[in-house]
Amino acid sequence: MTAPNLPAPSAPRLVVMDVDSTLIKQEVIELIAQHAGTAQQVAEITERAMRGELDFSASLGERVATLKGVTTQQLDTVRSDIEFSDGAVEFITACHARGWEVALVSGGFVEIVSELAREVGITRFQANELEIDNGTLTGRTTGRIVDRAYKAEVLRKYAQELNIPLAHTIALGDGANDLEMIAAAGIGIAFNAKPIVVEQAPYAITGSMMHAFDIIDSASVK
Repeated sequence: MTAPNLPAPSAPRLVVMDVDSTLIKQEVIELIAQHAGTAQQVAEITERAMRGELDFSASLGERVATLKGVTTQQLDTVRSDIEFSDGAVEFITACHARGWEVALVSGGFVEIVSELAREVGITRFQANELEIDNGTLTGRTTGRIVDRAYKAEVLRKYAQELNIPLAHTIALGDGANDLEMIAAAGIGIAFNAKPIVVEQAPYAITGSMMHAFDIIDSASVK
């Protein structure tokens, strides 16, 4: 049912989305782990973290530690293995056409996220940063970890910077670490998500990201 106070399609909106398994089909850390020979170990930890069974920050540290020794040259090849999720590029293009701001906030890595953002015309993004020494990953990150609390904080920060009410924000994500961001947004959408996220998110879609417009254009603003 369409709410009478729903902003028109051209009204200012902020869309914030996760990257791994949301904007793209893969988990980047698993692609990097293939070069380290730890892909299966990392995939198992990632799956448990996204189901909410493990603390995200601790699990990230454990996974990144297995990447020690991967070179930046190998890191550069990871981008060629990444595919955008169905409808993701079209969704972003349509949001931009409406005059909306789109941002990325990722528990992945800025070394990859920055390239993805550039490809789809996104200028606002936050992600973890891998520590690199002499062209080699040290097995650590630098700076603040982008966890579930920080994702919600970033959404609020961007909304404030853009002078967009939280009620006019949209968040999309697939994993447990996206739940606070999804709850904070005016419209929170689980996209091809884990069961715990589908259960807790106000809305859920599968398949093409373009289905998000069915919710955005008809759902009541909180």
